[in-house]
Amino acid sequence: MSRIGKKPIEIPKDVKIDIAKDAIGVNGPKGNLQVPVPSGIQVSKEEDTLILKVDDASLSPLWGLTRSLIANAIIGVTEGFEKDLVLEGVGYRVKKEGEKISLTLGFSHPVEVIPPEGIEFEIEDNKHIKIKGIDKHLVGLTAAKIRQLRKPEPYKGKGIRYSDEVVRRKPGKSLAGASTM
Repeated sequence: MSRIGKKPIEIPKDVKIDIAKDAIGVNGPKGNLQVPVPSGIQVSKEEDTLILKVDDASLSPLWGLTRSLIANAIIGVTEGFEKDLVLEGVGYRVKKEGEKISLTLGFSHPVEVIPPEGIEFEIEDNKHIKIKGIDKHLVGLTAAKIRQLRKPEPYKGKGIRYSDEVVRRKPGKSLAGASTM
């Protein structure tokens, strides 16, 4: 049985939950989200909590997953999610042009990134990008796609990295081949 699935979900006062047969609608101050519910998992609302129950023990992994997705949707419509990216390297810059951003990453041309619906970018001092939205999955996916444009390399540390990511540095050729006698 899933330990995560057993936990009840607290519903804040400013969030409205709509329970349907195969989906849960979450409406809050920042927007609306739909969370699919697999068949075999029942969702019931008791006062200001949601309780998930399962018929079959084989659905235990989906039980915990569904509970986490609903909890993340509630957090998203009340507080929102954000990821921070940092550009490291000489000449690496970002600037905002309307809704989209333009990245200078050492290529022969600037790379433009158009945000998906529900995502917004904030730029700080042309080296930091904040990705904000209400859908945790979409925020993380957008951040991963931007990071994929120029991953941090281990020798000089140049590239796009998350603000809390630690890039392990390797010694270069001249230090790796040197031996002490």
